[in-house]
Amino acid sequence: MSETSNKERRNLLKLMSAAGLTGLAGGALAGQGVGVMVPGKGWVEATGGSCDGDGTPLQFIPKTAADATPLENELAKYAKCPYCGMDRTKWHHSRHLVHYDDATCSIHCLAISLSLNIDRGPKAIYAADFGAEGEIKPLVNVDEASYLIGAKLKGTMTTRSKMAFASADQAKAIQAEKGGTLANFDEALSEAYAGMAKDTMMVRKKRADRRKKMVQKMKQQKG
Repeated sequence: MSETSNKERRNLLKLMSAAGLTGLAGGALAGQGVGVMVPGKGWVEATGGSCDGDGTPLQFIPKTAADATPLENELAKYAKCPYCGMDRTKWHHSRHLVHYDDATCSIHCLAISLSLNIDRGPKAIYAADFGAEGEIKPLVNVDEASYLIGAKLKGTMTTRSKMAFASADQAKAIQAEKGGTLANFDEALSEAYAGMAKDTMMVRKKRADRRKKMVQKMKQQKG
């Protein structure tokens, strides 16, 4: 990733932070309830425990050494998105990986990661090639990818999908079938920030509904 691209993206993130968009993630994590529904794990009881940095962006900064080979066995090393808990293998078609030892399920959570880690310049960012064949979509450097925004494709953590393609021709072919707008990574990232409030409210509502159903189920089981 070029130094110019890093600088431009860092300036964009600072603007988003100043606008208050980065606070959405913190609000979603505030408070200590009886538990939470975690994708891939089910209902997790609250422990009441705490760690240094909880409630601040420090809680999202990896505590392990930087990964010298981030693409090697990346799904095994980074099985869950650290921001929403989603299984990255299940959502392999939309996953992203940031080379400061952080891997997410989607560009939505990537936007959160870049905001919270605003002083950490990523060496590289990768996205799943939606147009590739195979059981697991391979990763492509976002600087070489074409994004399709707002097509009739199911989005991850968003109502407005943003899928990456290694081939611009494949992106155009899907666009002809599913609609949407062609863009580069920076434009897709800007779209992710622009839709953050709406998408966050949508995700919070879905999880609140799941939590309510789980509580009702637990009460019924206890009789």
